Amino acid sequence: MKSIVKRVTIETVQDVEVINITDVVKEAVTASGVQNGIVYVTTMHTTSGITVNEGLPDVEADLVSMLTRLAPEFGDYQHQRFLPSDGQMAVNSCSHQRSLLTGMQVAFPVEQGAMVMGSRQTIYFAEFDGPLHREYLVHVMGL
Repeated sequence: MKSIVKRVTIETVQDVEVINITDVVKEAVTASGVQNGIVYVTTMHTTSGITVNEGLPDVEADLVSMLTRLAPEFGDYQHQRFLPSDGQMAVNSCSHQRSLLTGMQVAFPVEQGAMVMGSRQTIYFAEFDGPLHREYLVHVMGL
């Protein structure tokens, strides 16, 4: 069995945004040589997410709008205090909440060397605390 991990870096440009990473994931699956198995896509950060939805600009805008309504920038958060470990104020609790709503990982089957996806499914890296230098993993396992 093969187990291939590809680390992908991404530079986000907005405080909150969703970035289509579907082609990067598909290319990693193809390059892995795995014919049958599974691919996991995982963010390495607690203020970002990995999610799947339809790849249309209006759906993307609605997703960002919904998440900012559900976890507004200013709220009665406990995580708004000085953090000695970071030497600064914690002001990003909303980013952690939004990450929780989207999740940190998605998985797709791999069959005959290709990801098995719905025709309208798009994989997104979701940024909730940008702009930042970020990393996510594409882990392909199988035969």
